[in-house]
Amino acid sequence: MMRAGLALIVAVVLAGCGGTRAPMSDPKGDEVVVMSSNFTDARPTDWPGRSPDRYPVHGIDLSRFQTQVDWPTARANGVNFAFIKATEGGDMVDPMFESHWRGAGAAGVKRGAYHFFYHCRPAAEQARWFIRHVPRTPGALPPVLDMEWTPFSPTCTLRRDGATIREEARIFLDIVERHYGQRPMIYTTVDFFRDTELWRLKGVEFWLRSVADHPHGVYDGTAWTFWQYTSTGLIPGIAGKVDINVFAGSHQAWAGWLAQRSL
Repeated sequence: MMRAGLALIVAVVLAGCGGTRAPMSDPKGDEVVVMSSNFTDARPTDWPGRSPDRYPVHGIDLSRFQTQVDWPTARANGVNFAFIKATEGGDMVDPMFESHWRGAGAAGVKRGAYHFFYHCRPAAEQARWFIRHVPRTPGALPPVLDMEWTPFSPTCTLRRDGATIREEARIFLDIVERHYGQRPMIYTTVDFFRDTELWRLKGVEFWLRSVADHPHGVYDGTAWTFWQYTSTGLIPGIAGKVDINVFAGSHQAWAGWLAQRSL
C-alpha cells in the first residue's frame, strides 16, 4: 500500500511567520525534517480515487493499545507526527499517555494529545479534565477533540441531536483554546459528521477518518488537515497494528502549518 524502501530525509527550512510567534523547531535545529514512509498495511485498500501515497507527510495516532513503541525506529521509518490519546470523559486517563508523550518527544516526532468525548458528561467538565492531565508543552501540536458515536460503550450510548452536540463541542473548544492558546481540531467519523452536521461549526480544522476512499468525496468536499486512512497499519518499531494518517499538504505546507499551529 505504502511506498517502501529507504527513508528519505527532506529538510525544509521554516520561513518566518507574522507577529512575534517563533516557528517550531526540531530538537537539533531550525528545520522540519520529513521522513518518507516505510509502512505496510495488514488490510490494504485498493484506493478508487486519490491514494494517501500522494501525500508526503505521514504519521500515526495511538493509545494504550500500542504498548511497545520504539520511537526512534518508528520516526526513521516515516512517523513524522503522533496524536496520542490522553483522556476520556471526566475520569479516565490513558495509561500509556505519559510514556508515549515522552518517547515521541525524545525521538523528534511532532506530538499532540487528544480527548475522547463522552456523551454522558458535560463538555466543560471534560475540558477541565483534559487540561489537568495534558502539559502545555512548547512545540506540541494543537489539542484534538475526538467526537464519534459510542454504540458499544458499556456505560453511555447516548445519541443527542446535532445542535446539542455542536454546542458541546464549542464549549470544549473554547475552554481548551483559552488554556493552550490554540484552537483544538476535531477528529470525527463519516456517520457522526453527517448525523450531527459538524460542518456547521465555524473556524474548526478537521481530522477525518475515511478508510475506503479519499475524504473529499466521502465528506462532500469539507476541508481537512489530517486524514486517517487505515487502522491496520504496520510500521517498523511499533508492535501490532496502528492507525496511520496523512497531512493535507506538501513538505513546505507542513512546515508552515507547524509554524502557525504549534503551541
